[in-house]
Amino acid sequence: MGTAERKIIDVLEGKTVTPPPIWLMRQAGRYLPEYRQVRATAKGFLDLCYTPDLAVEVTLQPIRRFGFDAAILFSDILVIPDAMNRNVRFKEGEGPLLNPINVDGIEKLVMPDVKTYLAPVLETVGRLRRELPQETTLLGFCGAPWTIATYMIAGHGTPDQAPARLFAARHPKTFEKLLCLVAEASAAYLVAQIDAGADAVQIFDSWAGVLGEGDFENYAAKPVKRIIDMVRAERPDAKIIAFAKGAGYNLKTYRQTTGADAIGLDWTVPLDFAAELQKDGAVQGNLDPLKMISGGDDLEAAIDRILDKLGNGPLIFNLGHGITPEADPANVEKLIARVRSHGAGR
Repeated sequence: MGTAERKIIDVLEGKTVTPPPIWLMRQAGRYLPEYRQVRATAKGFLDLCYTPDLAVEVTLQPIRRFGFDAAILFSDILVIPDAMNRNVRFKEGEGPLLNPINVDGIEKLVMPDVKTYLAPVLETVGRLRRELPQETTLLGFCGAPWTIATYMIAGHGTPDQAPARLFAARHPKTFEKLLCLVAEASAAYLVAQIDAGADAVQIFDSWAGVLGEGDFENYAAKPVKRIIDMVRAERPDAKIIAFAKGAGYNLKTYRQTTGADAIGLDWTVPLDFAAELQKDGAVQGNLDPLKMISGGDDLEAAIDRILDKLGNGPLIFNLGHGITPEADPANVEKLIARVRSHGAGR
């Protein structure tokens, strides 16, 4: 079937590849002992992201161990607000913290010099493309404007993103300005990653699921379309995956609205609905990350259900969200083996 790099690009072009290519969100992370060793040498999480020697190493670790079909740049979605001088930091046990932004702060925001501020990340991308096996796809990424805005307004993660939802209702024009600026910076960042060597990119909208229908269209789908349009204006052949976690039925028109080549599916998306979405193009997902802890028959049955329903169309096999620190690496090996046996003998 050609190289793994071509396999994923083929899927993103709407072709069916058997067995489907596989990678896992957060595949470089705390479930791997080798990652924990490197993480202990860094001054902090952002230091790990901004130190190419370390970021390259942890990105390569799951490729060496498991031979995934794609490596995804080790970084964080909050590097964009960090480039906007929002004082991003990560506190152990609390997650990301930022200086909360208000109306006045948004009015004073200016487009950051992404290439300069995030030069270490772009160096990591270039080194990864040189050091990765040629057959391994290199994925870059960014956060979606809605998700980035939720952190910028609240200053931290919240269960339902009420601070951002209320801000958007009370200050719609200012909120729109924030979304537009984040989209513009994110598009520049993705173009720079592609130019540095990324074969494809993913846009993560981790908090899309808290939005109702109208707000989803305005705050999630249209800003992602803005990013994709700006990227394609400069790099017409760019391959882009859009992942709106928790979007549910709102995914029905998400691909058409955004122009994404593939849409990521979280584990709550029913497989019959996923098969309907797949008629319009590639899908990515959508194994429950907890199956990587439970293992055994539970894991195998869940893998088979996805392959039986989606394996005969354009599919990139993945989890429905990031792998958790409690995941058993042995279960990852079983997952890869079972996916790669799909279609054997057909």
